[in-house]
Amino acid sequence: MKKYQDDQEYTPEKLRKEREYGMFWYSWLWNILRPVMLGLCVLLVAAGVVMGCWNWMERSFFAPVDGSDHTETLFVVSSGSSLTRVANNLENAGLIQNRTVFKYYADFLGYGQKIQAGEYKVSRSMSMREIMELLTTGDGNPITRNITIIPGWTVQDIAAYLKTQGAIEDESAFLSLCRSGQDFSAYYYIADVLATPGASSRLYALEGYLAPDTYEVYTNAAMEDIIKKLLSQTEAVFKTEYHDRAEHLASMIEKEAKNADFAKVSAVFHNRLRQNMALGSDVTVKYASGVKRMALTNEDLKVNSPYNTYTNLGLPIGPICSPSAAAIQAALYPDEQFMADGYLYFCSKDPNTGELHFSRTLEEHELAVSIYAPLWQAFDKEKGL
Repeated sequence: MKKYQDDQEYTPEKLRKEREYGMFWYSWLWNILRPVMLGLCVLLVAAGVVMGCWNWMERSFFAPVDGSDHTETLFVVSSGSSLTRVANNLENAGLIQNRTVFKYYADFLGYGQKIQAGEYKVSRSMSMREIMELLTTGDGNPITRNITIIPGWTVQDIAAYLKTQGAIEDESAFLSLCRSGQDFSAYYYIADVLATPGASSRLYALEGYLAPDTYEVYTNAAMEDIIKKLLSQTEAVFKTEYHDRAEHLASMIEKEAKNADFAKVSAVFHNRLRQNMALGSDVTVKYASGVKRMALTNEDLKVNSPYNTYTNLGLPIGPICSPSAAAIQAALYPDEQFMADGYLYFCSKDPNTGELHFSRTLEEHELAVSIYAPLWQAFDKEKGL
């Protein structure tokens, strides 16, 4: 018989109880560990499956198309491009593996509304997320520019200005569009112009309809789009009741005077029209001939043109510049007192300030001209005209 260390006998009964007690603890511990171990095994298997699926998705959709190809490709996001179009263009360029995944992934990460128009250098070694992040940074170049059309500018002035601003590349192409006006006949007032007898005699069908204002245009806007933007503003300012007389007369008023004298000059023109007198406006002669001098000669005043209001009664065949809203208003609402007082003439008092002298009779006007003509000649000489 075995004995305990305290010399007690190790009886069979005690041995049996000891074995039962040991089996109890083993069974109890196993019952606890077994589900835990099974759960861990399931989690490991599931994790393996998930990792396998993720690796497959990463390789198939999110990873670079070719990690070894670092060649940069110029990728352009045009203004107004939708996320779908950007995704399609990226896939067509071979820069991503799946456009649908790109679209939904961009939406999920919040990149969809952040992609900016511009030109980007993208390579096939970039991951989908790297491309998304790049397209949201912008290319550092502004996508819009401001252009300001000044009241009194002619179509030629506008073309030259847009060229200097980099908004157009070809002045002659811009002027050609303005000359015919055919591409813009959807605007009702341009359609009216083109349907007018003698419309082909106008220097530019769009003269007077490119509204003066400050505009924000896309840097890559086509010249047709810029013209449409200006015409749309005219549509907003030049209401139907402003047409006929106002569209021609306003441009003359714009060229003849400063704002303070618009209504007075309008009154003179209205009075002359009422008496069936030639308007005799120097600015129409200058527009027809291209002469810039203040002091016009008799030969200048005889230029053969439907714009010449010395040799032709009534209004010129078309506007001679882009008038301001104030000039349009003055054409419609001349100075009533000046009209009642019968003013029929005006001339420049000071070419530098634009101040005008108004007269009722021809004798008064001729006297004023004799006084101020030397100032005009001095002005022309100073300007080298």
